[in-house]
Amino acid sequence: MKIYARGIAAVFVLLMAPQAHAIDFNPFSIIKKAVEAVAEDRSSTDIATDIKIQTKITAKIVRGMKTGVLSISTDVYEQDVLLTGAVEEAKYKTQAEKLAREVEGIKKLFNEIRVVKAVEKDKGTVENFVDDTVIESKINALLLDGSGVNVTNFRWRSVGGHVFLFGRALSQAEHAKATKIAQGIKNVVSVKNLAKIRPKS
Repeated sequence: MKIYARGIAAVFVLLMAPQAHAIDFNPFSIIKKAVEAVAEDRSSTDIATDIKIQTKITAKIVRGMKTGVLSISTDVYEQDVLLTGAVEEAKYKTQAEKLAREVEGIKKLFNEIRVVKAVEKDKGTVENFVDDTVIESKINALLLDGSGVNVTNFRWRSVGGHVFLFGRALSQAEHAKATKIAQGIKNVVSVKNLAKIRPKS
C-alpha cells in the first residue's frame, strides 16, 4: 500500500508496509484552510465542527481499514462530508462509508471513492497521483483567477482525472462556472460538482 504526501514544491510517494493506511497529507490544503477560513461564508462554529468531524472520520478510517486502501481523503463543509480516493474492491468503499457514518453530526455524506481494478493499478499509481496533483493545482489557480467564483467556499479533489467539486456556491451561475473551469483542464476525465447552492444570508 502507498501513502501519498503532497507538497507545494515536490511530490513524495512513501512506500509503507501492507498494513499501513493511505491518508491525505496535503500541506497546500492545510495552508489554504488556515489562511482562507476568515474569508469563507461558513461561521466559526461551522469551521470548528467541520474540523472535528474530519479528524474523527480520518481516525476511524486509519484504525478500521487494514487493507485494500490506495488513498482516501475526507472533506467536510457545513457538516456535509465528501469521501474521495481509491480502493481495490467495492467492499472497502462500503466499509469506509460505514466507518464515517459512525461519527456524529454529519448532515449529508457523499461517497465518491473510486474502485480501481488491479489492471488499472498496475498501469502506474504514481503516474496517476502526479496527474491528480497537477490537476488540483490548476483548479486552484484557475478558480482564483476566475471572476464570479468565491474560491474560499470550494473544495476539490481529483482521482485519476475524475474531479469532484464540493462546498458552497452562492448562485447557480457560480456553480456552473466552477464546473466549466474544471472541465477545461487538460487530463480531466469528468467533473462532478457536489457543491450546495445557497446565497449569502
